[in-house]
Amino acid sequence: MEDEQKEIVSASIETGLAEERMLGQELVREMIARRERGDGIKQIARELGVDRKTVKRWLRLGSWQPRRPRTRVRELSRFAEFIERRAPEVGFNGVVLHRELKGLGFTGGLLQVQRFVRPYREQRRWSELATVRFETGPGEQAQVDYGQLWVWIGAQPEKIHLFVFTLGYSRRLYARAYRNERLTTLLDGHERAFRWFGGMPLSCLYDNPRNLVLGRREQKVLWHPLFEDFSRYYGFTPRACQPYRARTKGKVESGVKYVKRNALAGRRFRSWDDLNDWLERWSVEVADLRIHGTTHERPIDRFVLEHLTPLGTRPPYHYERVQTRRVANDALVTVGASRYSVPVEYVGQIVSVHEGIGHYEVFHKDRLIARHQKSVRHSVVMEPAHYAGLLRVGIRSQPGTPPRFDPYFDGFGEVMVRDLKLYEIVSRSEGGEAR
Repeated sequence: MEDEQKEIVSASIETGLAEERMLGQELVREMIARRERGDGIKQIARELGVDRKTVKRWLRLGSWQPRRPRTRVRELSRFAEFIERRAPEVGFNGVVLHRELKGLGFTGGLLQVQRFVRPYREQRRWSELATVRFETGPGEQAQVDYGQLWVWIGAQPEKIHLFVFTLGYSRRLYARAYRNERLTTLLDGHERAFRWFGGMPLSCLYDNPRNLVLGRREQKVLWHPLFEDFSRYYGFTPRACQPYRARTKGKVESGVKYVKRNALAGRRFRSWDDLNDWLERWSVEVADLRIHGTTHERPIDRFVLEHLTPLGTRPPYHYERVQTRRVANDALVTVGASRYSVPVEYVGQIVSVHEGIGHYEVFHKDRLIARHQKSVRHSVVMEPAHYAGLLRVGIRSQPGTPPRFDPYFDGFGEVMVRDLKLYEIVSRSEGGEAR
């Protein structure tokens, strides 16, 4: 009912404006016709009920003409260039702009600035929301991302980190569940995906994960050195989305949602291996054979056209950095801002520490003496077996030899023993003296 009333009101307003416009045109024609008939200006004005100046003006123009809107010069117009440049930098904040404009000589109020900035703010809003779909050719790009969810594994729920690798052209995906999102698991997920598809795309797109992107400098992405070495080894180019523009990797985000809602919804697994076996089986039996909502084809059919770089006989990626350390007196070596133990017999010796992707191996003259998984910074990792023969848990240390000159000890190791009758004699004598 309210919508119908609004439509009636708007229609009546439009009709009134049209009638007013037609009345103006007819009135001007009447003025010109009366003048051509010989009537004077005063007579025309009196009979038509308008001012004489109005009659003179329309007779001078000779016909009806629409009124031209007057262009009002706003005071902010001379600051337009500054506002266009400065407004995005301050988040289109009218209060900040008004304060800075006052320093430049603007004498108007805050409301004027806010009205002036409103069109720029609206333009920014739709430009952020609008996204142009970007399709890549066969073998050109893959998109990589993680998703988190809780899944029952055995008798308890576990939070899994779902690694998803989606090929941009065919939309085939590879998914695997991990316990964390460390760099080591990310590299493992890549290698498994490359072997799953039998090759690598030319580039991989990421959403600026902190374990990969260390920052930006001069509009260039600073990648983690280990990941940069990994990408060179496999021959693909890593790319990062523009900050706050994660929608540019919508293919893999849709893939993450699809795996969560289709493969894992309502499922329970015996173990982590059982979970990952199911994900691989589901990818083959379900995900590859579905009709994709965007391409309207099965991913397995489009995969035939993918031109991936073949793996060939390339072995798995192996990263190793060698450093030398001297074993401290506490049988610990310091590496990576943490301390790791070695057998105590190597205290004071020079050892070499071989750093892998997720572990450290300690060698002494080509002999492996310790192996540790990487731990968090500033931690101490001690293997009890390395201190065998040195630490005796639950056994108190014994002194070497007894003291020889203890005034409370008699007999050099033997306790003095007296007959109890001596104590009775002493007590009787003391009692007699007291009486």
